[in-house]
Amino acid sequence: MPLTPLDIHNKEFTKGFRGYDEDEVNEFLDQVIKDYEMIIREKKELEERLNDMNSRLGHFTTIEETLNKSIVIAQGAGEEVKRNAQKEAKLIIREAEKNADRIVNESLSKARKIAIEIEELKKQSKVFRNRFKMLIEAQLDMLSNDDWDHLLEYELDSTELKSATKEEEDSLA
Repeated sequence: MPLTPLDIHNKEFTKGFRGYDEDEVNEFLDQVIKDYEMIIREKKELEERLNDMNSRLGHFTTIEETLNKSIVIAQGAGEEVKRNAQKEAKLIIREAEKNADRIVNESLSKARKIAIEIEELKKQSKVFRNRFKMLIEAQLDMLSNDDWDHLLEYELDSTELKSATKEEEDSLA
């Protein structure tokens, strides 16, 4: 067990024949007591500071652990958000590709229908053109026929005209 300042103060030395000077020893012991008390006080203060620092260190260690857990949780949440965003992006891309394919297919189908309609219209226009040409040629043939000239040579007198008109009226009645 270490000495206390009181132990040093109460220490009695035996006196010898030619011993140390008692006042000088007492003075030295008083100085030792003061220094020893000062060291004990400093030790106590340092222990208190050490306890305070350990307490604060424990507090900061707890904060650090909490922050580390928070960082891990935040990283996990960030990764989860990133994964979900990637999944959603892939779904959006797939949906867009499907829509693009559908639009392209519909456009191709419409283009085919229009091409078929164009071909049909071309055929119909050729048929119409041929028929119209045949009609005009027939009309031209009729005009160039000599029967017209023969009709112009034919003369009717007024009595024949009256009798032809009366015959027509009788046939209508």
